[in-house]
Amino acid sequence: MTDMMSQPIQVDILMSDGFVLTELSAILELLRIANRVTARQVFRWKNLSRHGGTVSCRAGIDVATQPFRPKPLAQYVFVLGNSDPDAKELSLQKEIKAYQWAGARVILLSEAASRHIAETGEQTMSHTTHWENRAVLNERGTPGVGSYALVADDGRIITSAGMGSTHDLVLALLGSHLSAASVATVADIMLHEKIRTFSTLQPFGGKELSLTGNRALDQCVELMQANLEEPLRISELVALLGISERSLERHFRAHFHTTPNAYYRELRLNHANTLLLKTAMSVRDVGLACGFPNGFSSLFRRHFGVTPMSLRRSGNLPIYNN
Repeated sequence: MTDMMSQPIQVDILMSDGFVLTELSAILELLRIANRVTARQVFRWKNLSRHGGTVSCRAGIDVATQPFRPKPLAQYVFVLGNSDPDAKELSLQKEIKAYQWAGARVILLSEAASRHIAETGEQTMSHTTHWENRAVLNERGTPGVGSYALVADDGRIITSAGMGSTHDLVLALLGSHLSAASVATVADIMLHEKIRTFSTLQPFGGKELSLTGNRALDQCVELMQANLEEPLRISELVALLGISERSLERHFRAHFHTTPNAYYRELRLNHANTLLLKTAMSVRDVGLACGFPNGFSSLFRRHFGVTPMSLRRSGNLPIYNN
């Protein structure tokens, strides 16, 4: 997990006229909320296009962009899909290679993914795109049979179906830099009930979604989220789940790299963060509402690096965009 006190992670978002607004909003909102939940500038981002200036989506929203830099400095670059799959601005092999040479993770969404597939010449199971674009590739005779998963990572480039799956993709990437509890809190704020895995099939044409996660673990997290004000003891949780404490511990370490107690405590602290920023409740009442009758301020400061009162005085974190 990235050191939260290190330099912010730079994310470039490359778009062109006709970009998919759903994908842009998913990336920006999740990064913004991640900064808020952690009370730190973990991420910052730039909106880019090939030549800079204002670009527009089909919904009539204009976005100011900076020109693409030949020597990018980002750790991640998202290339947005486009309402026109034949848009010439989606032909980005030169830009993709520049990011790869710089060591960035390249993430291609929907039409950007299918354009890359078409230009590299073959469909394989190591890449994916939106099922509508897959139909176009097939119709145009692009050889091979590609994946219908939401996301595919071939080790060099991540391709995605885009659209609503952008939320799942970004949440998964957040997991490389935030704790599991923080990622869960971001998902909760977005009302995103379940983070689908990369291998989940796209929901179309009667295809069934693949099962994700661990049943006992999912149920345990649901119980924790439903009992923030009066936390359940681990002994109570395992009794409700019908498993042993050792088994629960093993599941948490395998999936979240932490203990059940640490995960539960962080969920409650993250909820406290939200209450401090979004309500007029006193610091004491926030602590009580999150299951901390004693020592709340000290625990909060130890976790976030700032006292509850200082966070409240500073207000919500700014949008980190430069």
